[in-house]
Amino acid sequence: MTDIRSQTGPVGTAAMTPAPAADRRWWALAAVAVGQLMIAADATIMNIALPTVQQELGLTGSQRQWVITIFALGYGGLLLLGGRLSDLIGRKRCLLIGLSGFAVASVLGGMATGPAMILTSRALQGAFGALFTPSVLALIGTTFTTPDERGKAFGIYGTVMGSSSGVGLVLGGLLTDYAGWRWSLFVSVPIAAAAAFGVVATVRATPRHHAGPRVDVTGAILATAGLMALVFGLSQAESDGWTAGSTLTGLAAGLILLALFARSQNRTAHALLPLRVVLHRRRGGAYLAVLCMAVGNFAGFFFLTFYLQNVLDYSPLKAGLAFLPYTAAIVLGVRLARRFVTSAPVRLMLSPGLVATAGGLALLGLLGPDSGYATHLLPVVILLGLGNAWVLVPANSTATLDAGPDAGVAGATVMTSMQIGSSLGIALLGSLAGSAATGYLQAHPGTADLTARATVHGYNLAGLAAAGFLCLAAVAVFLIIGPRKHTP
Repeated sequence: MTDIRSQTGPVGTAAMTPAPAADRRWWALAAVAVGQLMIAADATIMNIALPTVQQELGLTGSQRQWVITIFALGYGGLLLLGGRLSDLIGRKRCLLIGLSGFAVASVLGGMATGPAMILTSRALQGAFGALFTPSVLALIGTTFTTPDERGKAFGIYGTVMGSSSGVGLVLGGLLTDYAGWRWSLFVSVPIAAAAAFGVVATVRATPRHHAGPRVDVTGAILATAGLMALVFGLSQAESDGWTAGSTLTGLAAGLILLALFARSQNRTAHALLPLRVVLHRRRGGAYLAVLCMAVGNFAGFFFLTFYLQNVLDYSPLKAGLAFLPYTAAIVLGVRLARRFVTSAPVRLMLSPGLVATAGGLALLGLLGPDSGYATHLLPVVILLGLGNAWVLVPANSTATLDAGPDAGVAGATVMTSMQIGSSLGIALLGSLAGSAATGYLQAHPGTADLTARATVHGYNLAGLAAAGFLCLAAVAVFLIIGPRKHTP
């Protein structure tokens, strides 16, 4: 059943009219894609603006990192709840509430006067984004059902998601340089309004399911709190050390809460994330691939952003423009992936995508304090873009294929994996890079350009570690999914 078909009939029944014209479905896809681009771009749009935001609002080093991670945690931690609400109250309602709330949260952030206000607004942006995205995925998955249409629709969605990081970085640099960092948040308002108008015009509401399943609030709290505690522990490692009480306490609390979440999902009839969704071998492998890709991809973006501005002294706009080839690589990668997404074994797309991402991160390990853009940075950006495309397109298609009543939560789990991966990647690899830089400073006192060399040394070590991790992940995904004939 799709949300862009009208439903009528006597009370207690729902007679489906014929599917609307194809152009109406594609206009609906365009409307939700605009909204999704806005939300996904906000995951990186503040990266370029962070040095200016930190100076104006008086953020500490850890608070600066939380401007990025609290958005990802609010988004990733609540996506599963958003998926269940999508199934319960209707996708159109979730789309409109998500867009409206995101716009209000963006205004709050643009008017921020201190750390608490900017962090609160970013958390709210993530929460309302989590209400919007699952409905987008479920709408696409249940509306475009033929192989050709499905490949094209998820190709468009993959292009939007994959290019969103580059779009966010370029837009953030442009707005920060010419309008001020606050417009990196205010710009969401007109985009949300346009997307909402499109949703109202093209997406028809389904009846409210009064007798639907209860919402697993306990599961949502356990999952979100566990992820926040885990990321807090990882972020503390950079400043306090890996054996510090704050680090170990955060990590232990996170693992315990996530274990309780997993246990609760196995014991409740209205689970937030039914085990049948993640235990399906193709879906489980796809989720793992997205999570691991995001660990390396988002940490790589974080490092490159600060490398360009703090080491090579790029302006915010120039730094943003440096990521344009990433978007071009995404578009190319999606066009290639679309040709195989409905015919090739999914593991033969996911694993090469992870290897391409690993290649880009390995090149990050070869950067120096004065590396040239064309010779050193451009290959990194291109490989990250190609790897992203070859993971996201098949993962999104696989997650919602034949998911039935779990379409909303199955699609949401893709983005949950991506946001969890980005949070863990920035926290873990950021701490690794920071610890390596500190060790370099202590081991090489008096060296020329010591700060820049130490910073780059940290990025080198973190990039190589991430590359090794993704190569192992590529093998794990290949084995977990297995041959198509043995996959349920």
